[in-house]
Amino acid sequence: MKELKEILYKVKITKVIGPTSISVSQLCIDSREIQANDLFIAIKGHNIDGHEFIEAAIKLGATSIICESIPTDIQNGITYLEVNCSREALSVISSNYYDNPSGKLKLIGVTGTNGKTTIATLLFDLFKIAGFKTGLISTVKICIDDAILNSVQTTPDSLRLNYLLSQMLDKGVKYCFMEISSHGIHQKRIKGLDFSGGVFSNLTHDHLDYHSSFSDYRDIKKEFFDNLPKESFSLINKDDKNGNLMIQNTASKVSFYALNSYADFKLKILEKSIEGMLLKIDQTEFWTTLSGKFNAYNLLSVISTAILLGIPKEKALEYASLLKSVRGRFEYVIVNGITAVVDYAHTPDALKNVIQTINDIRTGNESLITVVGCGGDRDTLKRPLMGGLSSSMSTKVIFTSDNPRSESAELIIEHMNSGVSPVDFKKVLSIANREEAIKTACQLANPKDIILIAGKGHETYQEIDGKKNHFDDYEIVKNYLTKII
Repeated sequence: MKELKEILYKVKITKVIGPTSISVSQLCIDSREIQANDLFIAIKGHNIDGHEFIEAAIKLGATSIICESIPTDIQNGITYLEVNCSREALSVISSNYYDNPSGKLKLIGVTGTNGKTTIATLLFDLFKIAGFKTGLISTVKICIDDAILNSVQTTPDSLRLNYLLSQMLDKGVKYCFMEISSHGIHQKRIKGLDFSGGVFSNLTHDHLDYHSSFSDYRDIKKEFFDNLPKESFSLINKDDKNGNLMIQNTASKVSFYALNSYADFKLKILEKSIEGMLLKIDQTEFWTTLSGKFNAYNLLSVISTAILLGIPKEKALEYASLLKSVRGRFEYVIVNGITAVVDYAHTPDALKNVIQTINDIRTGNESLITVVGCGGDRDTLKRPLMGGLSSSMSTKVIFTSDNPRSESAELIIEHMNSGVSPVDFKKVLSIANREEAIKTACQLANPKDIILIAGKGHETYQEIDGKKNHFDDYEIVKNYLTKII
């Protein structure tokens, strides 16, 4: 139990009704989970307003309420605290409730459009190789040293975030690497966290179903670096045109990494194949099993972060050479002479990067058969873009479903087809059933050909009409390739 006034430190309160010298058992944002003496934080969500459930929370035992507008029906024995933003208040209170765990370890945030999961996961793996107890909060999974938990959101809500960080401290974790999504920043989930550093990967078209414009999306990302303290560092991809903008108002110490520009950390690609790359940093060459220019950027950011956190450069390069690809990120299998690549690429830029990586490796005699879809109930503007570039850059492309959710898969495919140039019409097949699309790609492929299955990557489900059905791209393509004689 904590005393209410103790966990209100730094919360911007506009009005108080009732005593603050009372005990709080737990913090809760779901009225259905309330128990005796809990503090209920009423959040205004996209579809549900928590203020409508204040009375229900009190009936279940809540004795204190955080809200943006105090109810007209005030009940005796209940403390009401009015704030301008419940989400921001939740973040600060959560941090206080768990004794500010982010300030007791090295917390590094990774943000950008593409590469967040790979960079955060590789950093986790590198620091584990280096012998440190390490934490990871990512789209794919949450790790508390050796313990692995399921991940629901790229950036969890602030209450869960602080709980996870406190659990990491209990297990002796020294470093934690976490993805920072634009949703997480905008919804104040990371407010009150003490970051030791931030990494910027790149910024391209994404999430315009949520943000009003690209500039709004960009500025939300920038907020993360604006709020970093002067004791922290910002590591910025200088080759990205938005890199300098990210750190215009930061107080942190800034370092740059790049492949094409002058920077503090530079890398050169000497050789590349489907199995990996030969890289050179300063005068040191090393081999990595990661493929593609985009992964060269990811790996350079990982090595640079490790050095900024005190790992000697020679050791950072040694550990980096041992890193393996992340699940669903340019994950490949070769069966009967046919190579299949499964990748999470679900934005135009990510799709372009992975196809370009494959085309750079091809000698010209092999065909590239791309299977790709776009998610339903998401940004519709990127659908024709992804249809156009995948058809122009592939030998053949099969448009299919991704996670259609509540939308018609056929309608989504129509949107993708609208971006196809007339010269590429003959390259395109449309097969709404994703498994049939993958099966067809396998049947069309000849030895030495490459099949790219893009969009879902690590996901082991397909979401249709509110139901998540088991579906694993890697598992399915491997199965069909094995049946080819």
